[in-house]
Amino acid sequence: MNFLTQTWHWSISGFLIGMVMLCLIYFGKNFGMSTNLRTLCSLTGIGKRISFFNWDWKSQRWNLVVVAGAMVGGYIAVHFLSNATNVSINPLTILKLQKLGIDAPNGKLIPNAIFGSDIFYSPKKIFLLVFGGFLIGFGSRYAGGCTSGHAISGLSNFQFPSLKAVIGFFIGGLIMVNFIFPLIF
Repeated sequence: MNFLTQTWHWSISGFLIGMVMLCLIYFGKNFGMSTNLRTLCSLTGIGKRISFFNWDWKSQRWNLVVVAGAMVGGYIAVHFLSNATNVSINPLTILKLQKLGIDAPNGKLIPNAIFGSDIFYSPKKIFLLVFGGFLIGFGSRYAGGCTSGHAISGLSNFQFPSLKAVIGFFIGGLIMVNFIFPLIF
């Protein structure tokens, strides 16, 4: 049990992701989470009014199982397999976050200042979450997929547009963390 609760070396996780990708390539499937949003919308029958959602959602049922597995697996990992001493962040990062009013994780994966229940009392934080969610949804659609789809599936299939998207994700992340994030907080 101790093996499961500790951080795994990147090579183990990378090997397992690679094996999953080989299985998906073998069966002719593409991995990506943002496609499931389109699938869920198509399930509702909205495709009769909006042509973008008029497609064969049944061909993506397997991917809905992946989403359900990710949710169940995440729940199990957080509630039964997590180790509070496992989260280690560079002390300089903790100092920088404290200057912005963001608490140290103290064994949590996400800080309360951004994702705690008190955000619902702050119109600014509600706006940031809604606007950020919109940007993520729009960006995923505009880029033709999310970070997992491009970085894992697209790159393993040697797709040049996925390489451009992943480079864009990294540049956007660096700009956000170094320039925009300090302005927001």
